[in-house]
Amino acid sequence: MICNVVDRRRRQYHWRKVNAVVEATSHDNRTPDSDQMPQQPDDVSYKELLGVTLAEAVEWAQRFGGPVTLHIYDEGDGPERTEFVLGG
Repeated sequence: MICNVVDRRRRQYHWRKVNAVVEATSHDNRTPDSDQMPQQPDDVSYKELLGVTLAEAVEWAQRFGGPVTLHIYDEGDGPERTEFVLGG
């Protein structure tokens, strides 16, 4: 379930190809002015979905059982990670 969306695209009107990252919304607790989400048993540490439409990214993120924050990046951008989830 998406609790928050953080749009990190530099090209705001590009929606055909984006990279998406989900993390547990409880990770946002580190930000001083955030709403606080208690940790959940099914929290997602980190997942990526690359080169999808914005609609596909939202649909994918919504399928997670626990509360997640969806980060949207331009295609080719995003945090440096070694764990990739291609196509779900």
